[in-house]
Amino acid sequence: VVKVRPNDKDAKLKYQECHKIVKQKAFERAIASDEHKRSVVDSLDIESMTIEDEYSGPKLDGGKVTLDFMKELMQWYKEQKKLHRKCAYQTEKVTVCGDTHGQYYDLLNIFELNGLPSESNPYIFNGDFVDRGSFSVEVILTLFGFKLLYPDHFHLLRGNHETDNMNQIYGFEGEVKAKYTAQMFALFSEVFEWLPLAQCINGKVLIMHGGLFSEDGVTLDDIRKIERNRQPPDSGPMCDLLWSDPQPQNGRSVSKRGVSCQFGPDVTKSFLERNRLDYIIRSHEVKPEGYEVAHDGKCVTVFSAPNYCDQMGNKGSYIHLRGSDLRPDFHQFTAV
Repeated sequence: VVKVRPNDKDAKLKYQECHKIVKQKAFERAIASDEHKRSVVDSLDIESMTIEDEYSGPKLDGGKVTLDFMKELMQWYKEQKKLHRKCAYQTEKVTVCGDTHGQYYDLLNIFELNGLPSESNPYIFNGDFVDRGSFSVEVILTLFGFKLLYPDHFHLLRGNHETDNMNQIYGFEGEVKAKYTAQMFALFSEVFEWLPLAQCINGKVLIMHGGLFSEDGVTLDDIRKIERNRQPPDSGPMCDLLWSDPQPQNGRSVSKRGVSCQFGPDVTKSFLERNRLDYIIRSHEVKPEGYEVAHDGKCVTVFSAPNYCDQMGNKGSYIHLRGSDLRPDFHQFTAV
């Protein structure tokens, strides 16, 4: 009406009132979406709960729900008895592993120590499955097999070695062509391009292979929008997710690798606050103890290839994430 009758005072007044209401509603929606809704789970401290000696009812086996537990639970309820609250509140764990780099016998050792993947024993492998080691084909086909077996409970993220140029230099291409064909390597190359670049756990922990970004202001939505089905460029967010490393001092510096950057505690803090995350988990670097906690506990590195390249003498590790706060629980192991 205002467009048709621009001099109509009554129409102008009603338009202004309507516009004011629309802006108010938009502001209310913005406030509502900005509120960080916390789950009831966040108020629970399951780890501090103790099961009293006099309790004789069903108990979880290593924190897992088993068929025997369920049978015992049904009988317990049949007798009109109460399940202990720690078992009622119990949450499952997820295991996060770092680089494996073709070290097949060390991969088997992880499964021996921590159990095979299953719906009740989920895994996340954080990139660099291939290259360097002599059994990259065996590693990646085993991991792909478990991904097909448990698609919702077994997750593979892309590393900087799931790329053509690294595979040509560090052995995977040659290994595949020797054990199979050039066509097989071309198919691996295609599949690697579709691997996710990052994974967010319960809106609290972000997992990626490399680390954070060369530029400020990156959000989780920006990460979701990255075009991943390609070979990574030499710079930009995709490159950073695969290649960057933490440094102890604030700010950013040129990477010692010659690609991406090194980022300091202030960069980590800013990214976490902007995206309302608790901490990040990354891999990409060999660590003497198999893991490292940096940036005031906000940047965790996990590396799962012990005695890397048969000469580093480092331990390997994997991480359990469990409970409402997803506090990392580190497990170390030595080379097989």
